[in-house]
Amino acid sequence: MFSAERILTDGKSGFSISFDGMPFGRSDLDGLQDKFARALAGVADIEAGKIKNPDENRQVTHFTDRMNYPGSAAFAAVEQFAAKVRSEGKFDAVVVNGIGGSALGPQLMQYAVNGPYWNELSAAQRKNNLKIYFLDNTDSSGFDDLLAVMVPERTLHLVISKSGGTQETKNNMIAMERYYASKGLRFSDCAVAVTMKDSSLYQHAEAENWLEIFEMAESIGGRTSETAIVGHLPAALTGVDFKKFLAGACDMDKWTRSADIAGNPALQLAAMWYLAGNGRGDRNMVIVPYSDRLVLLSRYLQQLVMESLGKELDLDGKIVHQGLNVFGNKGGTDAHAFIQQLNDGRDDFFATFIEVLHDARKLEISGGVSMGDYLHGFFEGLSAALRGKNRQVITIRIPELTEYELGQIIALYERTVAVYAEFININAFHQPGVQAYKLAAKDALALREKLFAALQGKSICGSASEIASAVGMPGEVDGIAAWLDKASCNDTGVKREFNGQNWVYTLK
Repeated sequence: MFSAERILTDGKSGFSISFDGMPFGRSDLDGLQDKFARALAGVADIEAGKIKNPDENRQVTHFTDRMNYPGSAAFAAVEQFAAKVRSEGKFDAVVVNGIGGSALGPQLMQYAVNGPYWNELSAAQRKNNLKIYFLDNTDSSGFDDLLAVMVPERTLHLVISKSGGTQETKNNMIAMERYYASKGLRFSDCAVAVTMKDSSLYQHAEAENWLEIFEMAESIGGRTSETAIVGHLPAALTGVDFKKFLAGACDMDKWTRSADIAGNPALQLAAMWYLAGNGRGDRNMVIVPYSDRLVLLSRYLQQLVMESLGKELDLDGKIVHQGLNVFGNKGGTDAHAFIQQLNDGRDDFFATFIEVLHDARKLEISGGVSMGDYLHGFFEGLSAALRGKNRQVITIRIPELTEYELGQIIALYERTVAVYAEFININAFHQPGVQAYKLAAKDALALREKLFAALQGKSICGSASEIASAVGMPGEVDGIAAWLDKASCNDTGVKREFNGQNWVYTLK
């Protein structure tokens, strides 16, 4: 059933993936025949429109939607909007306000295609495409950093939230609306929503008469939304050829849809993950792209892989605590960082190296050897060193890094995640752990409200334990201490002094 060949190559695009550095042979793969069959059937069910997220009773359509998206009215509307923005010349920059997949995918795209210094280029160099900034947290320092460089009248804002209720995104939106109002400006004159039909964000944008509202599909999750409108709108505004990106993704989908198990890179990659980690994620996944422009790939894959596969329960309700840890940086920087541990430390990982063969510029160093040759040499040297220590290595090579190759990489990992989820019988398309932290955050905020309501109008001095007892919450000492620490550093009428053993808080 399985070829002895350990390198799979697409002759048309030049994309190749090698499993030569993995210690698993034909017999290991033959032992997974039932899992391969299940995976092929399961992913076929996804593309046939069956319910594959039973917890939310919805389809999963990111594979199929991107086949039809380039020819759709929605695609044309985005391209027309971006062209209008360029031609009118009102805006010079765009802020993407989103979290998780709503920000990580567009960030990865910008770094990979336009490079890290895009915003330093002149408007002429950018061909009147917009500079791009990101608000992807509920951290006032990030908001403050943006305000230091943002020209309000010249900045377009994309507020991206599928449900419309994502608190981090909502916080930034509210703060930005108030900032614009403080300047005597209307935020609605430069605001665009990307959300589901009739969500709270949709209704808000409609009521406030925002510039545009672009609808998201309910059946596409945030971490698989880069090939949909979430990725398209920021890309179109910054001159990225999104149709080329989709072509790469769809070509990879076609390759990884194949029933030829030995020649299907997603099936083979999922098998390596499964065998390396004993089907339980016992080894960490280390992602090392040898390209400065792919430095964000490991962060992107952290969300895609860990949020999809990190699950307590399987589809039968059995406690399994599944998942794969993802770490990474970039080569050859890694050779001066955590590669020391990979080479000499714990043998608890498998590494995936990604090499871009084309050098952006020919920079000769000495004797006809270029900077790119040195990078390749370091790549080969590290791979050989790890293999010499019997460490597990997978290698991906692409001829160059354009929108097309990035589409291939993203589509390969999306399909591999779906396949691996079938291997281990879990739902890759929900995120109960994320919901759990949101509920816990609500509890923490409720404690804050209760605490400061109880302290209102009181003059009190004491330790967190003493204050907790005074307000009738003796079991909440740690939480109360944390809120008092936060308040004391933010000019809210709470002072603290350290008495050598504890913080003593004074409220007036």
